[in-house]
This record gives sequence, C-alpha cells and structure tokens, in this order.
Amino acid sequence: MEKQIDLKRLPRHIAVIMDGNGRWAQRNGMNRLMGHQEGVVSVRKIVEAAVKIGLEYLTLYTFSTENWNRPKEEIDALMSLMITVIRRESAELIANNVRLRAIGDVGRLSQQAQAEIQACIDESSRNTGLTLSLAVSYSSRWEITEAVKAIASQVKEKTLNIDAITEETISEYLTTKDIPDPDLLIRTGGEYRISNFLMWQLSYAELYFTDTYWPDFREDNLYEAILDYQKRERRFGKTSEQMKNEISA
Repeated sequence: MEKQIDLKRLPRHIAVIMDGNGRWAQRNGMNRLMGHQEGVVSVRKIVEAAVKIGLEYLTLYTFSTENWNRPKEEIDALMSLMITVIRRESAELIANNVRLRAIGDVGRLSQQAQAEIQACIDESSRNTGLTLSLAVSYSSRWEITEAVKAIASQVKEKTLNIDAITEETISEYLTTKDIPDPDLLIRTGGEYRISNFLMWQLSYAELYFTDTYWPDFREDNLYEAILDYQKRERRFGKTSEQMKNEISA
C-alpha cells in the first residue's frame, strides 16, 4: 500500500486522536493498562512509518485535560508509562532525526514526567526530520482561553492594539504557533468527534475516521488514510473550477 502513495502530495501535517485502547483491552480480556501499553507499540510503528515516507509533522493526542477525571490508579499508571516510554524511546527518536515537542498544560504533569519530556525535547532540538508533537494535558478550550488571556494582557498593557488583532494574531498565541495547521486528522476507535482537540487548527483539515482501535492501527492503516486524503479535493471555500485554474496557472 505504501507504493500507491504519491510522495509529492503528502499532507504536511497529520494529527491523530489515538482512541480505543481501553476497548481493545476489554475485547481481549485484559485490563485497561494493557491496552495503553499495546498502544505504545502503535505509536512506535506510526512514527517509523511517518519518518519512512518523509512526513514533516505528526501530532498525537496523548492525554487530554479531561483524562485527569479518570480513576487515580489509571492516571498514575499512564504517567508511569509515559515516563518509561519517553526514556526508552528517546535514543531511537534522535537516531531517526525526529524532533520532539509537547503542547498542552504540561505543568500539571509530575515533575519526573516533565523532566523526561524536556530532556528529550532538548536532546532532539537540532534534528531536522519529522517534528513529533505530543499533546499532553491538552484541550483546545484550555489553549484558546490561555491565548485570549495573553492577548487581553497585551492590550491592557497597550503593547497590542485591539484593532490589529487578526486570525494570525490568535494563531501566534497558540501552543502550535511554530508548526503548520494539520492537513489531515485521523481518529481511531470508531468515534466521530474531535474531542476538544486542535479546534482552531483543524478548521480546514480533512477528517478521517476508522473503526480500528488504536492498538491495532499500523503502517498500512496510516497509508490507507493518506491515500484517502489524496483522493479528496481541498477547495478552502473556492469552487472546483477555481482550484483547477490555480493549479494550471
């Protein structure tokens, strides 16, 4: 399936809502943590596939602010798993020229989790290949609220004129200010919603939903999503004829 992909028409940025770990575990008679552990395997495989085809940006919805409402035992287990995985995978990411970023209210994580993430970010900062962003303790409403507060503070201090505020201004105050908006959103697990994820940035993204649970999502599933994306016509509010004229110009 990989050979069918037009590498000249790859989405520049793919965002993924990795859903279905718990249901996968339940279906297989396991506890939820086993589902998360198997989901880590999928993360590794998808990152490897993204590197292989030359994708520029990949953002994974790792832990939402709403996830803090889960049972403490599960949260503690997830935090421990995150620390272990980042520590274990850092060398491989760096060897594959992957640059790590984190978006979200990272300050809510444990000190150890913050330290492990920051260490990998620092060590991979000079890499020039795939930019892998982990959305941890993230929600779009939190992000937009923080952006509004920061902009309001600038206006109050008279360092920003309210009439000068544009869509680009707002984008500059988001946690994703240094990366392009996603071209393609993939959600696994059979749900059809974006769950408070990158709501501003996904305005013109193509949405792809699959019933496959995240622990079963592998390279061919990613390639299938990209092939589906490449069959679509992205008009950005224009007509098909306008788009054809622009391409031929």
